[in-house]
Amino acid sequence: MPSHLSCPEHGNVLLIGGGGREHALAWKLCQSPRLGDLWLANPGNAALDKLGKPCPRAMDMSDVWQMQHWCEQNDIHLVVVGPEVPLAKGIVDALTTETRMVFGPNKNAAQIEANKAFARELMKQVAIPKAEGRTFKDLQPARHYVDAHEEPCVVKASGLAAGKGVIVCDTRDQAMDAVNRIMANREFGDAGKHIIIEEKLSGQEVSVLALVDGSSIWLLDPCQDHKQLGEGDTGPNTGGMGAYCPTPILDHETMAIIQREIIVPTVDALKREAIQYCGVLYAGIMLTPAGPKVLEFNCRFGDPECQTLMARLKGDLFEILWATCTGDLDNINIEFDPRTACCVVMCSEGYPGKYQTGKVITGIEEAEAMGSDDEIVKVFHAGTKIRDDGALVTNGGRVLGVTALAADLQAARDLANVACEQIHFDGAFYRRDIGDRVLVTS
Repeated sequence: MPSHLSCPEHGNVLLIGGGGREHALAWKLCQSPRLGDLWLANPGNAALDKLGKPCPRAMDMSDVWQMQHWCEQNDIHLVVVGPEVPLAKGIVDALTTETRMVFGPNKNAAQIEANKAFARELMKQVAIPKAEGRTFKDLQPARHYVDAHEEPCVVKASGLAAGKGVIVCDTRDQAMDAVNRIMANREFGDAGKHIIIEEKLSGQEVSVLALVDGSSIWLLDPCQDHKQLGEGDTGPNTGGMGAYCPTPILDHETMAIIQREIIVPTVDALKREAIQYCGVLYAGIMLTPAGPKVLEFNCRFGDPECQTLMARLKGDLFEILWATCTGDLDNINIEFDPRTACCVVMCSEGYPGKYQTGKVITGIEEAEAMGSDDEIVKVFHAGTKIRDDGALVTNGGRVLGVTALAADLQAARDLANVACEQIHFDGAFYRRDIGDRVLVTS
């Protein structure tokens, strides 16, 4: 990692990823006076394509030479990696040079998400509070373990499963079914070669994201997301049905505990493994009666947490990402709008199972017009495309992230829901209760 390399006055960016998270990052990058050309490695997202230039041919993440050559030809200064898979495969190692920065952790550091067994062992070494559990490499021992335990548990695929490889089980039968789905049936592919069976923690789950430049750490405002499909936090886990930032249930004292007992020891533990972490460190944390405990780590911005963070972020995202890459976080200041952002995700019928695409979308302009001088609505596109006849259509399970910025969570959620009512496509559904877990207790 080049140290304290000056931020370019005019820099070209390659953005990897094409979902709602990347639309939010691109939207914020385009507000930077430092941005030159914004190139899109994964074009096709209807809104994202309007903000940047599609790479002339599909980027093959496994063809390192092709990507290096293309970046040199197009004078790319900064590569911004949204999804976890390219990070886990080592794109940072492949594309970083003395003058070209890549935002995200290298391949070894990305193990903290790509290999949950590695993350558990890392936490164990430095006594980071976490759920009790065991890792299994073979099916029969996992089945025997389930047979011997009646308590509710969580069964996790150790590898990357697009945010869906976690099954919460209240009974022994449910746990056995989860083990078989993940390990025997390989419902999540190779991600299920190893599994983790943990105790089911009780409490509120929060998302704490930090920028880490190898030595310095900057905690971002805390978020909460809703992963379960149905209202009242029911049904299967998804990639995320909505989020809000900041969450009112994390006070300064608890954030200080999380920083002191979780984030800092994790970065230090990685250093002891000769791993310098650079990028976003995302900690999914359960606020239990015994204090904050880690559920999981991610090596990138959450989706839809990123949409709420970008809606509130003040300042130049290009400069912030560059400072993170070059070990210069100490010399910048990161501020957020005091208002609350709430993102409500609109999905295709059938998600997170099978769903149809190609449904015509209307009403986005009307939704964004719901804002005012004090309130803003921004619709981030997660799974959309432009059909040959020019119509905007669905192209994914999670289609839109309708994000509202307002004085408080209640107002932001209400505005986002009203904005969702303006948008139509066949089979569309969304949760109207994003934020209820804290609104009903406040």
